Amino acid sequence: MKKTLIVSAMMLLTTAAAWADGVKGTVHADQPGAKINREIYGQFSEHLGSCIYGGLWVGEDSPIPNINGYREDVFKALQKLHIPVLRWPGGCFADDYHWMDGIGPKDQRPSLRNNNWGGTIEDNSFGTHEFLNLCEMLGCEPYISGNVGSGTVKEMAQWVEYMTSDGDTPMARLRRQNGRDKAWHVKYFGIGNEAWGCGGNMTPEYYSGEYRKFNTYLRDQGDNHLFRIASGASDYDYNWAKVLMEQIGNRMQGISLHYYTCSGWDGSKGSAINFDNDQYYWALGKCLEIEDVIKKHKAIMDEKDPEGKIGLLVDEWGTWWDEEPGTIPGHLYQQNALRDAFVAALSLNVFHKYTDRVKMANIAQVVNVLQSMILTDQEDTGHMVLTPTYHVFEMYTPFMEATYLPVDIDTEVMQVSKAYFKEKEGARDAGYRPCPLLSASAAKTTDGNIVLALTNVSLDKDQTVELNVEGYNAKTVSGRILTSKNVADYNDFQHPNVVAPREFKDAKLKKGVLTVKVPAKSLVVLTLK
Repeated sequence: MKKTLIVSAMMLLTTAAAWADGVKGTVHADQPGAKINREIYGQFSEHLGSCIYGGLWVGEDSPIPNINGYREDVFKALQKLHIPVLRWPGGCFADDYHWMDGIGPKDQRPSLRNNNWGGTIEDNSFGTHEFLNLCEMLGCEPYISGNVGSGTVKEMAQWVEYMTSDGDTPMARLRRQNGRDKAWHVKYFGIGNEAWGCGGNMTPEYYSGEYRKFNTYLRDQGDNHLFRIASGASDYDYNWAKVLMEQIGNRMQGISLHYYTCSGWDGSKGSAINFDNDQYYWALGKCLEIEDVIKKHKAIMDEKDPEGKIGLLVDEWGTWWDEEPGTIPGHLYQQNALRDAFVAALSLNVFHKYTDRVKMANIAQVVNVLQSMILTDQEDTGHMVLTPTYHVFEMYTPFMEATYLPVDIDTEVMQVSKAYFKEKEGARDAGYRPCPLLSASAAKTTDGNIVLALTNVSLDKDQTVELNVEGYNAKTVSGRILTSKNVADYNDFQHPNVVAPREFKDAKLKKGVLTVKVPAKSLVVLTLK
């Protein structure tokens, strides 16, 4: 029977010592679910801070080693993640972006002021060709966010033609003139971003009309068929989703959802690396609340789309902390601790569970911004470091395209007070959020193995887990672990491997029972064969 601990923020540690020693559960390999879409492991790249410039792109003449202008160390690190889809150019930047400024000779491209992110001058040296060529090199699907907020129907329609037409059309001729003969394959296309906010401050009714108008003129070119994505809700705005389902309906193939683990939008959000135990558990409870948000959006979508033809795309998610001291305001550069790795693992576990409706997720963002995979410096030496979140994504790669398997697990559930940040979250967030101390996700891979992830978020309690594996005769088990001495530990340029995976040997199989000793504050990923 599941045990539930209801605690105030200041009682978290005193209750930990009272937990029972054993945890039992079952992996139901005999009850396969839906395929886990590889696009759930999508990434997001915005013209924000040093995500593009100094992150993905340094230019062909940079002293930092590069491949045709793409930063070599970053490119190779991203290759290892087998990125399925990359979103660009925003974010809020998308609805200020005019694509024709980013084509043609680089020395003739006009500059603009990045009004959303620190007022940085954007020189447009990274544009459509640079982005789509990068996606080709990485072998991932591009996801373009189109400009509804300050753009025109004609501008967006011509962009689609420029990228995807192989005919003798005006935009295809312009593309060839700019050095690209063959059209690119572009599947995912977002018609605006955050239309409720930086994308135009629209009502859902008004945006629905704008979507229908813009969508009319986004014609498929040849064999390229767009997967059209509407600008969906932020967090708990269920009415936005309801209106779009009613007024746009099957004119869209996907609807977006944005959800950040963030204490509020006014004032301090807290440090990425200097936090106390209460803030730690609060963050995990907040990230897990995305399950309730997904369930409520799913219910709205199921009513209007019972066949599940419209996908829910969580195309912005992750932690949002204060910028690191000494960095440029508005560039959203934050460090990345073991706590962030747990937010990533727990969130991905939720996405796995609802993959019948969740068709894509894009963590924010890929390099140097918010909960990034990679941090770089801008010096000639070109140092790069992989974050704890990067390691989670790398360890979870076997889940891509695997078949979801339910896991029942008997674990303590901490009820984390929402009131810790009540002055920021508002009265709406009174009460508690559940936070299981042990979380699990399992799947059967395309080559017939079982991959199992176990995350013990307790600060001080190891857990011995006994799992029956029903419907699968496992002979061997191997795995890796991600942990560190402190949940606030992180990697920097001088100490790049403080939080890094290593071999895990505390898992054993005997008579169909898997026994795993999961240390406190650790993520273990196992392969059963």
